Amino acid sequence: MRTATISRHTAETRIDVALNLDGTGQYRIATGIGFLDHMLDQLSRHSLIDLDVGIAGDLHIDEHHTVEDSALAIGAALAQALGDKRGIRRYGDALSPMDETLTRVALDISGRPWLVWKTRFSVPRLGGIDTELFEHWFHSFAQAAGITLHVETLHGHNNHHIVESAYKGLARALRTAVEIDPRKADAVPSTKGVL
Repeated sequence: MRTATISRHTAETRIDVALNLDGTGQYRIATGIGFLDHMLDQLSRHSLIDLDVGIAGDLHIDEHHTVEDSALAIGAALAQALGDKRGIRRYGDALSPMDETLTRVALDISGRPWLVWKTRFSVPRLGGIDTELFEHWFHSFAQAAGITLHVETLHGHNNHHIVESAYKGLARALRTAVEIDPRKADAVPSTKGVL
């Protein structure tokens, strides 16, 4: 079973994450930030990765630590569940339309973390979160998961749609990348033999 459980307890947040790569998109999310819960629901539902996330964060200060640490914990759980990455497809991409918005997401489970973020917002806050924190979430997730991740909003002006299409695009790209390739289920998808 490709599963992982991560507990990340700091002076700023207490986070417990359980993840199953071979799930059906079942989720139970409680971050204390409604909009972040909604985005993580989308991540689970559209990737078919079961996700259980519970966070008690220092929201009396602001949302920064909860947003960042949720990404670090989920990314670490993904990396742990992937193990040596044997048999995975490795690459995934998706075009994610949502009404007037279209976002392109491409990723490589490479072991080389990187984020290219080409997304802009027209408001400073959305759903109780500073919009600059969405880039930070994707960056922290890519770092902890060890993936190369490109997110580009091709067009769109509704800020809710822009964020949601990014999370849904990530979900659909992950769904492809973490799947076991039946033609190479016994091999690590790299000429180096390791990722």
